[in-house]
Amino acid sequence: MRRAAAAALAAAALLTGCAGSPPATSGPASDAADDALGGTLTVHAAASLQAAFDELLATFSAEHPEVDVQPAVYDGSSTLVAQLADGAPADLLATADEATMADLVATGLAASEPQVLATNTLVVAVPPGNPDGVADLADLAGLRHAVCAPEVPCGAATAALLAAAGVELDPVTLERNVAAVAERVARGDVDAGLVYATDVVAREELLDAVVPALAGTVVNRYPVVVLDGAQPAAEAFVELVLSPRGRSVLAAHGFGPPS
Repeated sequence: MRRAAAAALAAAALLTGCAGSPPATSGPASDAADDALGGTLTVHAAASLQAAFDELLATFSAEHPEVDVQPAVYDGSSTLVAQLADGAPADLLATADEATMADLVATGLAASEPQVLATNTLVVAVPPGNPDGVADLADLAGLRHAVCAPEVPCGAATAALLAAAGVELDPVTLERNVAAVAERVARGDVDAGLVYATDVVAREELLDAVVPALAGTVVNRYPVVVLDGAQPAAEAFVELVLSPRGRSVLAAHGFGPPS
């Protein structure tokens, strides 16, 4: 299965780390909390989390029919923080890096301490079979390629990776989130793009991944936080995400463990 192969490639080449098991959630106290959930659940999350979070939200909804799970909002992390600061309703936020989460915390909207749920690294997304023979970052110089805008986490990671490799590029487009870069490559608008390993796993029939030599030096840590005034279901969903079940889903979508 290509998903398994892509996930294994990303994990073996780039992602290392070991996380302790989260606190057990079974028992009378947990059962009482479950009984009290109700209400709604509105999630804002980085675009790169969409496939994994859609699966986890479906699981959560099936296990908690008393909760009205709203369609999640996915976008670039900095865009989500700006929306929340402007009053957009949400119960929790998951971002693609800790710097952007720090911006959210600075607004006073966080109700708890952010917790890291996963890690991710950059790869070069190319069409199936890698027709242009891309082997590393320098090969993008002769191709039409896309990257993320510098103000979003994937853009900041791209800048750090290129600096580490001593490579300068002239992309044809700067996208506001990593999913947009991946879609550009998948549609054939560009020849290649710098995306997260997970974005290739999510489009396994449309994209292949080339792992840059220094990709493991730039690792994004993804934090999640419950927001002020959140519905009780928010804490329960975070517990699911951080549980062994949640981490298994994240790993299947190409994410590395918290580090």
